[in-house]
Amino acid sequence: MRIILRNAKVNHPSSPFHGKRVDIFIKNRKIESIGRNLKVEKATEIKSKNLCVSIGWMDLGAQVCDPGFEHREDLESIAKAAAAGGYTALAPFPNTHPVTQDKSGINYVKNRTVDSLVDFFPIGALTKDCAGMEITEMHDMKSAGAVAFSDGPKSIQHSGVLMRALQYAKAFEGVVIHQPNDETIARKGQMHEGKVSTMLGMRGVPSMAESLMVQRDLSLNEYVKSKLHFAHISTGDSVDLIKKAQRKGQKVTAGVPAINLAMKDEALLSFNTNLKINPPLREKGDITSLKNGLKDGTIACIVSNHVPHDVEAKNLEFGNAEFGAIGLQTTFAVAAEAIGDADLVVEKLALGVRQILGLPIPAFEEGAEANLTLYDPDITWTLEKKDIHSKSKNSAFLDKKLKGKVLGVVNNGMSILNG
Repeated sequence: MRIILRNAKVNHPSSPFHGKRVDIFIKNRKIESIGRNLKVEKATEIKSKNLCVSIGWMDLGAQVCDPGFEHREDLESIAKAAAAGGYTALAPFPNTHPVTQDKSGINYVKNRTVDSLVDFFPIGALTKDCAGMEITEMHDMKSAGAVAFSDGPKSIQHSGVLMRALQYAKAFEGVVIHQPNDETIARKGQMHEGKVSTMLGMRGVPSMAESLMVQRDLSLNEYVKSKLHFAHISTGDSVDLIKKAQRKGQKVTAGVPAINLAMKDEALLSFNTNLKINPPLREKGDITSLKNGLKDGTIACIVSNHVPHDVEAKNLEFGNAEFGAIGLQTTFAVAAEAIGDADLVVEKLALGVRQILGLPIPAFEEGAEANLTLYDPDITWTLEKKDIHSKSKNSAFLDKKLKGKVLGVVNNGMSILNG
């Protein structure tokens, strides 16, 4: 592999090249040289009007569906979708069939992806079968390579179970990831509870269903003093509660799905079932709070909330359709346009998840392993069905114009170049 990036702007805060435009020569697995007007022969040349480069991005919480639901997505297809979206690493949720809840489950993911361009860091189940009742053997999974523990999109309703999980994980500095949602308040709601849900005559999910659970979890974590990450938050109240806990010294972090930064609940007037997601699209004030939380550091990462579904699960009346949409290929463009600050988005994509999970940050220097994402924040493009690499096509942004395009990724001595 010989690739030369021409006049690329570096986005890596700890690098002496941060904010500068340089040529970057990649040979085999390494960054061979960095400088101006490099003379290189027999190399694939990458140019773009506003070519930018950062360390490879990492996503947390994508649904792999392998094993058990491979018709929706498998490890190979999600790796292709991730690479097309600029990711060189994934930490997928354990909600497969069977659930990833023991050493064999962790090893399945690791062994099946050992030769992949995209690095996989499996998350183990927090409770058996992700049923929220009995904690798993987390220490065994940690020894096998699990980077964190979660029940994925399923919220643990039993306070004592979550407290014991936090206590168990604390013994080995494990990270507990939780999706806050009080099901007794949510009451099988279809969308955010507000004026729009009233207009449409749909049962709503009150913001309180999330914020009450955030407050409960923070109280438990304050008692236990463990490491807690909120997978997907969507309300302004959640941002405020987490910010206060962080100021008190709690080891607590949070992530936000890109789509929740970009669209309000009013978008559901279209009855597009690909906008039926969990957590639901909220109101303008919530979106403003989420953006501010990203800017002030309360929210550590932006995530894809990638949930593949087959056509039969989505091509239904809104009330009967499943929750979830794919997002790996559109996260960068959607978030960058919503926030208006591509550099901030890249920071949250490249550094946020690794910092939450305590993983090494790839180096950007001569001689370092090349783990890079190439992108141009100014290119406008349209997501067409033929361009989707996921097996499932349930994107909320299908046939929509997006600004900010991933041009390729380089990792593990391999590359995929989109332009």
